[in-house]
Amino acid sequence: MREPRPFSRDTSLDVHRMIVERWREMTPAAKAQLVNALTRDCETLALAGLRVRHPDATADELRLRVGGLRLGRDLMIEVYGWDPGEGRR
Repeated sequence: MREPRPFSRDTSLDVHRMIVERWREMTPAAKAQLVNALTRDCETLALAGLRVRHPDATADELRLRVGGLRLGRDLMIEVYGWDPGEGRR
């Protein structure tokens, strides 16, 4: 079996192994909770970045912009009729 590679250069192989072992010990429900929390955190960070880049955007526009980050420009236009590059509705 091949030796696993750490997640990043600053993660030692011992730490990498410890993290993987903890994941293996988690129940499926605990893993789902972790993924849910990480997803919420990513959305919070994305929203914060959008607020900085678009300080005058309404709450609706920010929601659309978060969707644009997830779906991409072409799908946003196709599904919602809204171009993230154009901005406001």
